[in-house]
Amino acid sequence: METTLNPNASAAREQRTGRLRFLVPIAVLVALVVTFAWALNRDPNTIPSALIGQRVPQFALPAVQGRTLSLSSADLIGEVSLVNVFASWCVACREEHPVFMQIKAENLVPIHGLNYKDRPDDAARWLNTKGDPYTRTGSDLNGRVAIDWGVYGVPETFVITKDGHIAHKHIGAVTPKDLEETLLPLIRRLRQQ
Repeated sequence: METTLNPNASAAREQRTGRLRFLVPIAVLVALVVTFAWALNRDPNTIPSALIGQRVPQFALPAVQGRTLSLSSADLIGEVSLVNVFASWCVACREEHPVFMQIKAENLVPIHGLNYKDRPDDAARWLNTKGDPYTRTGSDLNGRVAIDWGVYGVPETFVITKDGHIAHKHIGAVTPKDLEETLLPLIRRLRQQ
């Protein structure tokens, strides 16, 4: 039995293939544009943390060079506090530093510093020069503790409850607006609990 090709079927198949070659790149381009538009409209400070509501990770770090009080998970129990992940090489940390100095001057809430992947001399010099807003500091030379906290980069600031749970995570530099509109109202609520 001899089969003959239908010229109309062959032409239709070529037409569909040609349309697919044209539509697939357009579909990929549209998907990329939608993804980029979504990413550009997201606030990078709202990256969720799986640790919200969880106990702070267990850790014990030596104090930053020249400081006497070290930092451990046990130190974060008993009062509402902030843990600020900072480094001397971090530009945004310099931006937020006056806010933390204000918090200390006004005795608003204890701030504990987690020094991230910093050279000991640089961290000490930075705090000696800029001022030290921290009640306690921990030197996380290899960044392992920061990883346990789910840190994406510096600076990041955590609000800690009296019983040692993470109530809030702020990514990026803390501004006066962040302090007044988000952090202080949360701290007041947590103190009343």
